[in-house]
Parts: sequence; structure tokens; C-alpha cells
Amino acid sequence: MSRKVMVSCAVTGSADTVDKNPAVPVTPHQIADSAIDAAKAGAAIVHIHVRDPKTGAPSMDTDLYYEVVERIRGSGVDLIINLTTGPGARYIPDAAEPWKAGPGTTLTTPDERIRHVLALKPEICSLDVATFNMGDRIMLNTREHLAAMADAVTAAGVKPELEVFDTGHIRLARHLMGDGHIPAPAFFQVCLGIPWGATATTESMLFMRDLLPPGSVWSGFGISMHQMPMVAQAVLLGGHVRVGFEDNLYLERGVLAPSNAALVERAIEIIARLGDEPATPAEARKILGLG
Repeated sequence: MSRKVMVSCAVTGSADTVDKNPAVPVTPHQIADSAIDAAKAGAAIVHIHVRDPKTGAPSMDTDLYYEVVERIRGSGVDLIINLTTGPGARYIPDAAEPWKAGPGTTLTTPDERIRHVLALKPEICSLDVATFNMGDRIMLNTREHLAAMADAVTAAGVKPELEVFDTGHIRLARHLMGDGHIPAPAFFQVCLGIPWGATATTESMLFMRDLLPPGSVWSGFGISMHQMPMVAQAVLLGGHVRVGFEDNLYLERGVLAPSNAALVERAIEIIARLGDEPATPAEARKILGLG
């Protein structure tokens, strides 16, 4: 019997990828169009970051989020919008005085990080339940900040997607749930292959899946060359999947993906070959308990 698998598409992210693949969307118009095309290709959920239209650098500008969301909502295409709250957590210590923030730090208050979510009220927003070395910087999310963000978005009717990058992050998420900050059943995104989090392997995904609270809905992804293998692995382990330019720029080895839609189509091909079917946005809402 086939299962309905939710496909999420993370359309642009905030990494320095704009010069590496010309198809990475930058402007609000491009980001919205890419999200709509991904939905037409079969994605039920689109995960949204915004960028400075002039430089391609990551941005937290609420006006940019507003333009993207309004373009999507006005398109007539049904999909679930998932806005990021990740920006604002980067900490880079000053070289001489590491107790002070150095250049490149974006660390800010919980209120600033969720301002666009409270203004636009998407159905989902991400919540990075994680503090760890992420490449050459630190992703810094204290328990107090996470609790404040979770309380505020939940009160606004937005379901947090709990992004976890290692096993301790799941323990923290369970603690926040136990303290009443995150209602059950929770929605987890198991994020694999990010330096220096859990590896993108079968063993990591299986172990992290087994640590999740009973009744949780979960999705998983791997970055770069691990994206499609982890699609297959997540489906086989009973989870849902995420693809998109935030995590990977290639359709296959040496071939740049021409669009987010092409990555979605490849994921759906894998899902179909494993005997399952992509969930529609309406079916995804039932799976997630939205509305």
C-alpha cells in the first residue's frame, strides 16, 4: 500500500551560492516564481529565505518576505509556506577578544528573528533547535531564545518545524515540548551532512529518527551530493523529504540543476520508484495537523 510523502522545497537559503549556479533565485519575484514552480512540480511545502536583491546576500528584511509571500498567495497555486527563522543566530568571535562578536555576526533578539512570521502568519516556520559549529561559524540558539520564539509563533497559529542537526538537538526539542513550549505532535526536520553536524548516512538518520518523540511527523534531507540518496533513505525509513537550492545545486554529478522544480521532479521520481506518492498540499495539511 502506497504512502503519501510530503516534499518540501527549500528554494534559496542564505549561503554563498548565487555565483555557483545562475538558477539560484535572488529577488522576491524570482524566489516567489521558483516556489510556485516547485509547487507545480509536486512540492507541498516551500521553505523561504530572502536575499538582498542587489547583492544576493542573506537578508532579514520583512518587506522582502512580504513581497515573496504576497506573490505566492496571489498566484492561485496551493502550497504550504514555511518561513525561516534561522537568520539572526550566527556568532563569530572577535579574533582578539572572543567574548565579543566579530565581523559577520548576525546574532539578534528572538523578537527580531520572528518579526516577519508574526506579520505574515505562514502555516509553518522553521525553528533551529541547535547550537553548534556550522562550518567556520557558530549557530547560537539558547534554550531561552528558542522557548520565546516557540511560544510566540505557536500563539500566532504557526506550526514550528523543528530543525535538528544532531542528537542533542532532539533532546533539547523534547525538553521544550515537555515544558509546554512546543505542542505535540511535533514536526521535525532531520538535517544531515552540514559541517559539523550529524553525517548524511543511513545510520545517522535511523538513530535520529528513533530518538524522536512518539507520534512525531518527520522529514529528512542531506546536503550537496547526499540530497537524493537521503531522499530515498527518508522514504524507506517512513519519513518525508526536502530538496532545493538551499541544500544542493546539482541535479546529478557535474550537472547543475536548472531549477528548484527539477530537483522536486527528481525527488518525486525516487518516491514513485519506491512505491509511494507525493502528498498534495491538502494531504500535507492533514499529515501535519494544520487548520
